[in-house]
Amino acid sequence: MKKLFRLLLRLFLLAMVIIAGIIIVKTSGVSSRQAIIEPIAPVSIKEGAENRLSGAIQIPTISDPKDFDESTFLDLDTFIQKKYPLVTSILERIEVTPLSIVLKWAGKHADLQPVLLMGHTDVVPVEGDNNQWQEDPFSGVIKDGFIWGRGTLDDKLTVFSILESIEQLLAEGYSPNRNIYLAFGHDEETGGKQGAQQIADWFKKEKIQFEYILDEGLLILEDAVTGLKQPAAMIGIAEKGYVTLDLTARLKNGGHSSMPPAETAIGVLSMAIVNLQENPFPATIDGATGIFFDHIAPEMSWPFKALISNRWLTESLLIHQLSKEPASNAIVRTTTAPTIISGGIKDNVLPSEASAKVNFRIRPGETQATVADHVREIIADPRIEVSIDMGNEPSAISGTESFGFQVIQKSIQEVFPGVIVAPSLVIGGTDSRHYQDLSDNIYRFMPVMIHKEDLTRIHGKNERVSVENYHQSIRFFRQLILNSGK
Repeated sequence: MKKLFRLLLRLFLLAMVIIAGIIIVKTSGVSSRQAIIEPIAPVSIKEGAENRLSGAIQIPTISDPKDFDESTFLDLDTFIQKKYPLVTSILERIEVTPLSIVLKWAGKHADLQPVLLMGHTDVVPVEGDNNQWQEDPFSGVIKDGFIWGRGTLDDKLTVFSILESIEQLLAEGYSPNRNIYLAFGHDEETGGKQGAQQIADWFKKEKIQFEYILDEGLLILEDAVTGLKQPAAMIGIAEKGYVTLDLTARLKNGGHSSMPPAETAIGVLSMAIVNLQENPFPATIDGATGIFFDHIAPEMSWPFKALISNRWLTESLLIHQLSKEPASNAIVRTTTAPTIISGGIKDNVLPSEASAKVNFRIRPGETQATVADHVREIIADPRIEVSIDMGNEPSAISGTESFGFQVIQKSIQEVFPGVIVAPSLVIGGTDSRHYQDLSDNIYRFMPVMIHKEDLTRIHGKNERVSVENYHQSIRFFRQLILNSGK
């Protein structure tokens, strides 16, 4: 028995040595995926750029179906035409929808596929009292080195960075080699049906295909991942889809609350929701998420580099850790979020029917139909009807070897020296979902460097952007346009 124990112990130790050796070899063999790019000297920004963004913030282009004021969008359009005279006089205006803006900057070589730069002019409403903000959300005040107000990050920053960069290039006499289109939707925050979708339909009708498309998306985070010292510029190469499912519990009878049956419609529905939350969708580190880890692993310190580089061994551990935080959990699985529940009309009457809406953000590789099937399987109760309310499929995954990705990466590293570029997955939705048929290369990135804790300012209180960040964003788009012409 002792001999067998010693043999097993030796075999175990040998296995550990072999595994350790494999880990060391694989970790040592991981090479950087970062391009070697020389940074450029910062270009001077045209005087008054921050004041022009401030002026745009003061126009409350709120995308609220219950209280939509189209005059604010017309006012913003007038503001743009006044503040950017070269853009207005040289770029061709394409009338697609009255409130969205589509412009064409004609290039010298019509045989080159054009580029599309996107943004949106609408902003989300301000919840609660304006007094909860340090500065009024539509004041556009410039204070302590920041421009304050709703839209400074999402997404007037993008729109006006593009306009500033082009106005400056036009003043310098620059003309692009390829056609460059600008598309600024007016209802991204409510789905883009009247803005981006109409614009995309126009491009399809004109049979225009793009070399690449760049929309808003992920940012540059200074503290993106534990074990990564450098800021990470995350380029969205895909975005999750979403579907809202209606769950309806129907029982034969309701009754009086003084004589409740063993099961009620509300109870049956509640159990179904509990089952969904206790049985999350399977998690995997593949697709855009896997590509993200492949890009950051070589830049990480030990032991994080070893952990990420040896996912053949550590994936279960990684998923366990990532699942603990809502943001990281969202990049490894389709998420489940009950959002609305209703049932009953009186406190002493048992309803025979109760319903709920549950929202799912779908990871690429799954579909609305597979999500609905999975939900039915988990609930496994014929008294619960599951139906699709609304949604859209996940995007395709765009490549990292394309011309578009390469020029975005190059422009980032030229303007933001020292950052790590990492393709990743966008967990929210952008207008780019309407453009899937117009290019194989669709990317989602905002050239702004912020801390993790500042992410809550987007759609939250005290939204702001530093003047320096805004200037850097303008420099990025300037460089991107120059690089795209090559």
